[in-house]
Amino acid sequence: MNSSSDTPMYNLKAVVQETGLKPDTLRAWERRYGLPDPQRTESGHRLYSQNDINMLKWLSTRQDEGMSISRAVELWRSLQTTQENASQAHPSAGLRTSSLPTAMASPTTMNQGSILAEAREAWVASCIAFDEQHAEQIISQACAIFSVETVCLEIIQQGLAKIGENWYKGKITVQQEHFASALAIRRMEALLAATPTPTRPGRILVGCPSEEVHTFAPLLLSLLLRRRGWDILFLGGNVPMQNMLLTVQTAKPILVILTAQQLYTAANLYEMAQMLYKERIPLAFGGKVFSEIPDLPQRIAGHYLGDRLEEATQAVEQVMALPRPQPAAKTVPPAYQAAAAQFRARQPRIEAEVWRSMGKAEIPHEDLGKANLHFSRNIIAALTLGDIDYVGVDIVWIKGLLSNHYQLPEHLIDDYLKAYLDAIEIHLEHEQTIVTKWLRGILTKGIPNFEDVKSPGPKKQRRSLP
Repeated sequence: MNSSSDTPMYNLKAVVQETGLKPDTLRAWERRYGLPDPQRTESGHRLYSQNDINMLKWLSTRQDEGMSISRAVELWRSLQTTQENASQAHPSAGLRTSSLPTAMASPTTMNQGSILAEAREAWVASCIAFDEQHAEQIISQACAIFSVETVCLEIIQQGLAKIGENWYKGKITVQQEHFASALAIRRMEALLAATPTPTRPGRILVGCPSEEVHTFAPLLLSLLLRRRGWDILFLGGNVPMQNMLLTVQTAKPILVILTAQQLYTAANLYEMAQMLYKERIPLAFGGKVFSEIPDLPQRIAGHYLGDRLEEATQAVEQVMALPRPQPAAKTVPPAYQAAAAQFRARQPRIEAEVWRSMGKAEIPHEDLGKANLHFSRNIIAALTLGDIDYVGVDIVWIKGLLSNHYQLPEHLIDDYLKAYLDAIEIHLEHEQTIVTKWLRGILTKGIPNFEDVKSPGPKKQRRSLP
């Protein structure tokens, strides 16, 4: 701390105006907890320093977040002790433990963006090193400086995005990615359990459609909404279609929120949305796949929450405050509906034919089985949603994945697509013109790199609802 921050120069009136705290509150805290500890003039008037004001603001913020003043004071003193013991900080952390209490005490003298970036890098490094204790320490200390919302969005969410990117590029293992995700989810669950009792009327049901197991996004959204006073019922991932109607009839939510991260789970969300629309149950939705394919939100009967998670809470509150007609889904052409039904019926034959023709290829049998499952269900999803071009994003992504993780020759993907095209033409004859024309086009033009084409729509740089 610098000398000017420590200099007592503000009277009680100035502190009251700056912090919003009442004089009686300041005197009570000083009497009970010894904080703040102002100096006195010769006439006995209190004088406070800038550090006193920053500390009072920090304590007040913790109270606003639901923490008792006694617990906030205890946490403050613990962080001060951490600062004094900074020499024992983890050597590989990247984030100096001593810097956190300093930034907390004098946030106006620090660049918050650089502090968050440093904390994020340290958290990512700790997760990659499987250092649970230090990763948790970083988040706990960051929560002492910044709001829970800021920590979740700027450190955990962005940190997970960085870890996911590194996994895709083959720089880290899937075990490291799973470890980080598990830590993040546990933190979300703990924060959600610690939120105050809801203060707003009505219940919001949050979950994922069937087969969607990525729960970090809806958990974080549940936390953000709960901290704004909403009554949230979190259902988790992979909510079966057949159970949703009974669930909403029992829970009686005023809004259902569903998130999907992949194309085939977006198709499951589409079908669930159709059911809720018929029952006149309001739906809001979001997820990574809707950000990657700009046209996709038009296919869902519901209110799209937008491309940025930090804006999703505002979108939800707008839906709640200003009830408006539920947007209907964009109509799926009859040809697509027929194609989806035909493809589902003959999918096993098609995949068996691909097995036969690719049996001696360089692709391991286990990976070939995964490719068949992944590709087939995404074709069905695109047909269900009404645009076969939606599968293109996935093919480009798989190309990069195989190259980064398995160093497989690029021609293997072309060989696989050719085998799949042959299988469709054998077992669907001339019934499936939508898929066959699309596959021929892909093979003719070639598959671009993931960095060059990330969606069939305009390329956008944005942080999606993860």
